[in-house]
Amino acid sequence: MRFAKTWNAALGAAAMAAVVGASLPAQAEDVARATLSVVGQGRAAARPDLALVTTGAVSTGKTAEEALAANSKAMEQVIAAIKEAGIEAKDITTSGFSVQPQYSYPAQGSREAPKLVGYEVRNGVTVKVRELVGIGPLLDKVVQSGANQASGLTFLSANPEALQSQARVAAVKDAMAQAAVVAEASGVRLVRIRRIEPRGEGGMPVSPMPMLMKADARSAPPIESGETEARAQMAIVYEIEPR
Repeated sequence: MRFAKTWNAALGAAAMAAVVGASLPAQAEDVARATLSVVGQGRAAARPDLALVTTGAVSTGKTAEEALAANSKAMEQVIAAIKEAGIEAKDITTSGFSVQPQYSYPAQGSREAPKLVGYEVRNGVTVKVRELVGIGPLLDKVVQSGANQASGLTFLSANPEALQSQARVAAVKDAMAQAAVVAEASGVRLVRIRRIEPRGEGGMPVSPMPMLMKADARSAPPIESGETEARAQMAIVYEIEPR
């Protein structure tokens, strides 16, 4: 038994030595090769060429059927107006629908139960607008057709990947410029790039404040699209050596 334990211990020690020995060259190589790490920032901006408009109608009635009938009629007119404005059916998507009971609540301290007084129906559509000059007239049309609510207007790029690629290129150039400055100041030479890693990326669509629509509007509202932008970070690790 004592021999077996001794033999197993010897095997374990040999195996551990083999593992340590195998890892030493890689560790020694990492220590021998000094590195310089930099993180570049990139940004690309462009005028948006796509907009998402969310609009709809809110209707009430004493019964759910009454509220639904009123809302359906209003939304039929809204969708018809959107199509008349030149929007294709593929760019019109129902984005929300709900039927909610409405209650009248008793005064504070009363033991009376809330009383059902009617129903509210909400129906919304999100419209993809590809010609931004038509946003103002579109909003005017939907208001006149019966839309009484809008939850947002967002401007985007139709090709966000192209804008993101520009931001990545700018981030790489920024990182390389930083590395050159640091290397010059510290008296080392950039040998080669060992690793490039993208960091956090993201776009920033332009999103104006949500709007409340009024049925008595009589003119197209002024709309400013601003800019949409993409941002990128690129980390570059250089192998360096003394000059």
